[in-house]
Amino acid sequence: MEFDIREATAADFEAIWPIFHEVVSAGDTYGYDRDTDKSEAEELWMKSPQKTFVLEKSGEILGTYYIKPNHHGPGAHVCNCGYMVASRARGQGIASEMCRHSQMLALDLGFLAMQFNFVASSNTGAVRLWTKLGFMTVGRLPAAFKHPSLGYVDALVMYKRLKADF
Repeated sequence: MEFDIREATAADFEAIWPIFHEVVSAGDTYGYDRDTDKSEAEELWMKSPQKTFVLEKSGEILGTYYIKPNHHGPGAHVCNCGYMVASRARGQGIASEMCRHSQMLALDLGFLAMQFNFVASSNTGAVRLWTKLGFMTVGRLPAAFKHPSLGYVDALVMYKRLKADF
């Protein structure tokens, strides 16, 4: 399947917002408030990260991700990414494609590792995918994520070194 991944522009947020809203309002994968409004979403997804990208197929934005340092100072060599895929496009390899792209980009930006800080353990598809792509679960936060139907579930910290000699 042919996908195009490119850096997002400010104008792209109009197509990103429905994806963001759909994912966040479900409340089952992201630690953002389910009632996050459009203005706050734009700040979180477009302005706070170092870079934001979109994945398009035939000119339609189907997925998006951001990349940013996980911490500053002595931890600035580790990046953090967040990925969202429109529900109508799930199961097409979009998250895999964006994660692979983000790992190559991370290296180009000088990052040596990637960390996901708060993966809901109930998000089995994401946990399975990140594991398949080489991420290790390095921490488990008991009952740290309040799932809307499952109640309190663990949150995972997942990590991958991007350079073997690091």
